[in-house]
Amino acid sequence: MPAIVGVAQVISIGSSAVFNIGDVYKIMPVSNAKTFAGAGSFNTGESLVLRNEVSSTNTSDLDTVDQPMLFNL
Repeated sequence: MPAIVGVAQVISIGSSAVFNIGDVYKIMPVSNAKTFAGAGSFNTGESLVLRNEVSSTNTSDLDTVDQPMLFNL
């Protein structure tokens, strides 16, 4: 069924985002990422006190595929 769309203002779109106006059958953006972070990396808030005297992040990844994206089409 056709859509009647008025004014649309797009301020910004992320690098892996999808923006669509109107009829669409299927939208499936596909992306993957792997993040390595040390102790206290993702802490948020006001007046945090962290004490990480000896910290190391193990980035050794022996498996070749973490989550396959082969059939995500």
